[in-house]
Amino acid sequence: MGANMARRLKDCGFRMTAVYDVERRRAMALARELGCEAPRSLPKVTELADVIFTVVSDDAAMEEIFGRGEKSLLVGAEGRLFINCATVSPDAQSMAEDRALAAGAATLEACMASSLTQARDGSLYLMCGGPEEAMERARPLLEQLGKIVRHVGGTGEAARLKLVVNMVMNANTAALAEGLGLAAALGMNLTMVREVFAETGAASRVLQTDGEDMQNREHECYFSAAHAAKDSGLALRLARRVRLELPVATATKRQYDRMVKGGLGQLDKSGIAEVTFHDRGVVLHR
Repeated sequence: MGANMARRLKDCGFRMTAVYDVERRRAMALARELGCEAPRSLPKVTELADVIFTVVSDDAAMEEIFGRGEKSLLVGAEGRLFINCATVSPDAQSMAEDRALAAGAATLEACMASSLTQARDGSLYLMCGGPEEAMERARPLLEQLGKIVRHVGGTGEAARLKLVVNMVMNANTAALAEGLGLAAALGMNLTMVREVFAETGAASRVLQTDGEDMQNREHECYFSAAHAAKDSGLALRLARRVRLELPVATATKRQYDRMVKGGLGQLDKSGIAEVTFHDRGVVLHR
């Protein structure tokens, strides 16, 4: 996601000064493509850039890049703006903001409800949370990345909304896999079933993006099962805080956890069909 966002911003005339990745070879290849540096350290990234986008995997990664030590992005961060695009907990977003403010910097969360292709062509749906002044500073960049850029509230609010979005998306994906799995077990033609789904109450965005992949067992990763399990878990943590039971989300997370434990966590979320269809034991396409 970060690489495609950088490509898009360069195409739109913004100057890329640095890229960083824990896999250094990946960062160096992207830096050559963009004509920028690939620093070996996070403080060097902050030194080279006025605005820094972060797209990391989880709360632990947020804690690492916004740490209190000498290897953090916050070293020499006065005046910088950090735009944090990962799907992480609201607590992680608040932590980043508090530490950035203490360092004289600003943060904005810009949660993305889209995938790799949309990052490249600038058609992301961006839900933003944070101070109005940070939002206005980031807007010229965000409007080149997203077809819709929506400020939904203060810090943490975009994270909450994104987790609810992903929780519903994951449940829809699991339900679609079950519907197609049952149809397959009954001997139905799955192409016909998908066509009927599309014109009835079974229609969904997930049907458009994942239905054919489930049928053909093609699970090239755009949003991994491991991330689906993580995000459903974070949503359930929020539900526990407000004492709300979510049985569908709980069952969905259990299915994605099965994928992760079975070594299928790197597959796209559509791969949930592999633990749903009764006759599938080996993934044919990755």
